[in-house]
Amino acid sequence: MNLTPRARVETALHGGHGGTVPFTMYECMIPQCAAERTLRNRGLCIVNRLPVFKTHRPNVPTRQQVYWEGERKFTRTHYATPAGPLSTLSEDGGFTSWRHELLYKRPEDYAAIRFLLQDEVYVPAYAEFAQAQAAFGEDAIFRANFGLEPMQELISGGVMGMQTYCEEWMERRDEVLSLYRILVENRRKIYPLVAASPAQHANYGGNVTPEIIGRENFETYFVPHYHEAAEVMHRHGKLIGCHFDANTRLLATAIAGTPLDYLEAFTPAPDTDLTLAEARAAWPGKVLWINFPSSGHLRSDAAVEAMTLDLLDQAGTVDGLLIGITEDMPPARWQHSCQAIMDGIDRHAREHPAVYAPS
Repeated sequence: MNLTPRARVETALHGGHGGTVPFTMYECMIPQCAAERTLRNRGLCIVNRLPVFKTHRPNVPTRQQVYWEGERKFTRTHYATPAGPLSTLSEDGGFTSWRHELLYKRPEDYAAIRFLLQDEVYVPAYAEFAQAQAAFGEDAIFRANFGLEPMQELISGGVMGMQTYCEEWMERRDEVLSLYRILVENRRKIYPLVAASPAQHANYGGNVTPEIIGRENFETYFVPHYHEAAEVMHRHGKLIGCHFDANTRLLATAIAGTPLDYLEAFTPAPDTDLTLAEARAAWPGKVLWINFPSSGHLRSDAAVEAMTLDLLDQAGTVDGLLIGITEDMPPARWQHSCQAIMDGIDRHAREHPAVYAPS
């Protein structure tokens, strides 16, 4: 079976396999170089994450102030709402950005944040997505997203951050829920836009931390929205997944009951509290698009290859299985580690031909 990298990923996302287990990496994690060319020649598929909609706030004038402190570049964004001013502060980190200040700073900000969120208007951006996908070709798969889950947007989005969220959940829960309800309605406007887009699959949120959310709140404030989004996506023949990269044992039963097609960035033990074998048992029928455990990159090449073989053995079947890189890797190790992962994938296919036989 001689499939392109993109076709191999698409086959796995639909629960099958394309001769070998796909190996993927986010577009921002692999610089152009000889090692990158070698990996792509061996079948590495780039995961290119692009939006299929744009967000406008027609009634909130916005301006940005850029300044430098030595070699550090900062951007302060000002939002002028009728209910009061808001601002954020971010620092350009080159490959990423660091958020030093979020929208919420004091209780008086709730009214302004409510206005800001209610003012959001969403419009399709399909042409940009389709053009980029066509231009890149079969070496990449393009993914859309819905944004974070409504409650997660408050925690790891641009509103208030984790510690502040926890404090506000205890002190001013009604105010927190007022923002949550607005975000719920906003997401409902986005579901049909993503479903009707050129994207064949999309992520809905993630980075859920069970130690913060807990099982009951996850079932109450997260699971229903997976159901709503999945119903719209499935009606259009599209796939939906979530970026579960933290501990998942506490949430495993609830996740199993969702209509999510794939679980992306699931990081197995030793970096979290669930092994790949346990995940297969907990989530039958769901595609597992794992993140190769980040701690593994610090091991020798031989140990990385052995770890890859062990993960593939744990999986039982290679149907609906993908190995990805969704976290930053040590700069001095990524070239060697990624080659070793691909060595392990290829070796497993050679040593277990029956597992890869066409069904």
